[in-house]
Amino acid sequence: MLEFIQSVFGGFDRTLINVFLTLENNAGGFFTPFFKFITLIGEKGLIFFGLALVLMLFAKTRKLGVCVFGAVACGALITNFILKDLIARPRPCHSDYVSQFLALDFPAEDGYSFPSGHVTAIACASFAFFLSFNKKISWIGFPFVILMGMARIYLLAHYPSDVIAGILVGAISGVASFYITKLIYTLLNKYKANKFCDFFLNKGLTLKKKTQTDNQQE
Repeated sequence: MLEFIQSVFGGFDRTLINVFLTLENNAGGFFTPFFKFITLIGEKGLIFFGLALVLMLFAKTRKLGVCVFGAVACGALITNFILKDLIARPRPCHSDYVSQFLALDFPAEDGYSFPSGHVTAIACASFAFFLSFNKKISWIGFPFVILMGMARIYLLAHYPSDVIAGILVGAISGVASFYITKLIYTLLNKYKANKFCDFFLNKGLTLKKKTQTDNQQE
């Protein structure tokens, strides 16, 4: 499988990596702190798991939180526990092709490269959010997916094809989680007389609205 990926995407990967290396050289490292910050956001997908857990605290946003959590968990399983070890692709920073650039102030990350875990995590969250929330604003996650992909290529942590694979895994995980969440809520509503189902559907933290009496007391 690794040989197939290298043969199909080898030229594409090298061309885009050259573009980002040229950007780094011509800009004198100007973009490096920015891309390091972007990649930090996606570390281990923790911020997306945290966001999902916060959303699940409130009854009104619990369904969205369940969908995001499920998508990120599914993506992590597929990427980090299946594909990375199955494909076993070395990172570009460890390849002979870019060895001449290892003096750059980039973190030489360990582990396998295909697909990008950072991109998978943010793509999972973005697709789940888009499918489960208001389409007028839920698309805003997708530009950050692109930024994360650019950051991982720029820092020589991933090949462009790793990023594309991460987006695909994120899309599949987001869609799967969306429909699984719909099924879960269908079952919960069917048995909403049950105390657990009622609690899951209707109970959670609420923000107390100020009443006229509260305003007068102030």
